[in-house]
Amino acid sequence: MLYRLSAAPGDRIGGGQEAVTGMTATVWTESTTTATSGAPATAGPRFPDGFVWGAATAAYQIEGAATEDGRGASIWDTFSRTPGKVVAGHTGDVACEHYHRYADDVALMAELGLASYRYSISWPRLQPDGTGPVNTRGLDFYDRLTDELLAKGIEPVVTLYHWDLPQALQDRGGWTVRETAEAFAAYAQIAFRRLGDRVRTWTTLNEPWCSAYLGYGSGRHAPGVSDPAAAFAAVHHLLLGHGLAARALRAAGARQISITLNPTAVYPVDPDNPADVEAARLVDGLHNRMFLDPLLRGRYPADMIEHMRRFTDLGWLRDGDEELISAPIDVLGVNFYQPAYVSARPGTPADPDSPGTEGVAFRAPVGPVTDMNWQIEPAALTRLLERLHRDYHGIPLLITENGAAYPDGPGPDGRVRDAERIAYLDGHLRACHDALSAGVDLRGYFVWSLMDNFEWAEGYAKRFGIVHVDYTTQARVAKDSARWYQEVIRRNGLPDRAPAEE
Repeated sequence: MLYRLSAAPGDRIGGGQEAVTGMTATVWTESTTTATSGAPATAGPRFPDGFVWGAATAAYQIEGAATEDGRGASIWDTFSRTPGKVVAGHTGDVACEHYHRYADDVALMAELGLASYRYSISWPRLQPDGTGPVNTRGLDFYDRLTDELLAKGIEPVVTLYHWDLPQALQDRGGWTVRETAEAFAAYAQIAFRRLGDRVRTWTTLNEPWCSAYLGYGSGRHAPGVSDPAAAFAAVHHLLLGHGLAARALRAAGARQISITLNPTAVYPVDPDNPADVEAARLVDGLHNRMFLDPLLRGRYPADMIEHMRRFTDLGWLRDGDEELISAPIDVLGVNFYQPAYVSARPGTPADPDSPGTEGVAFRAPVGPVTDMNWQIEPAALTRLLERLHRDYHGIPLLITENGAAYPDGPGPDGRVRDAERIAYLDGHLRACHDALSAGVDLRGYFVWSLMDNFEWAEGYAKRFGIVHVDYTTQARVAKDSARWYQEVIRRNGLPDRAPAEE
């Protein structure tokens, strides 16, 4: 049971104060892990009893079966089939075939000792056009998946939206219009009515920053719109959709309600330079406070309101919206991968993913990076968690994604040696432990990802999984990192020393 996620009376946070109150067989090949590959050997930092260990995935990235059993088209179906949008023209049509292989994948999770599994529901699989009749075959799939998890003693954590908006809703404006937020709340109720008796924890949105800024600002993600005004409208309607769904779920009896953000630890390159400090304040506003403040303080930051006025008249912001957005939540999901270092540099064009950042330069990564060219800095995670704890009422936190992409694959003996990933995970788990030691209410950790999958605009070129997937045969092979994580879970702790990379 995921009891550490349970909030005591008064723990719900929002509005700036506490609230009162026919299967194809999967080939599962084991690879052995030895001490030389980083498996914990002697005791080191331990985590609190009840600390939740899990793994995460998302529907479009693993399910496949894109046109089966009544599923409708999503914006990612459309986007990935558009030439030039995704590396090598890859799509999620087949992905990891999880839709047909879910039972074997759940057996894999049980083998690794996962206490919890975070998965997302495909909105167009439940409602092909986003608002119309319910596709019962889609609901049946999530019924089977949930029951399979519970039968193996694994707690399901459901994410209602991980970027796969029904294309029919995008055709009517997508997240730039209020109707989509209202439709999302209705969809959330459909999912809860079917699964609410077995699913304790409901996450409304995954990374609305990405959906808004990458989807509607830079256009690097679906639906591929490049318009700062549209990006800010999408920010608002995503948050409004969260608030409406959270209230509907609470009224229906949901026990744990969450939203997952991807807050960034933002630093000035020169902390003694006032211009760099101001640049960091702007980026922090766009990446962090734009989402955290309306959710947890009940209002958009004043400086971000003024920033958005450069692009929009805010006609979509109605009286009462901020109160709706700040519907109390029980835990905040945190996805973390890298920090950001910025400086003031006049003449620099705006970063496409950060509307209105003319004159702000994002420093290139320094030191070790992952295959995504993301800077590895575990201490930034500790500081971020401490900041969230300090600035937002000690809200309970959950690491809902953390992991790294590396170009790994099976060796001649079939073993997948991914010592770099083990070192990455070890470093970030130590960062989590440091935050716990500082008094942060951190309740669990979900590695991203359970298995290699469709990595959005990168297609299948980047591998984040602790389980290797051969996309031709669909064989799963546990990487060394999977066996290392299995041992961490078993011990509820880390080795006394960080593992050396091979």
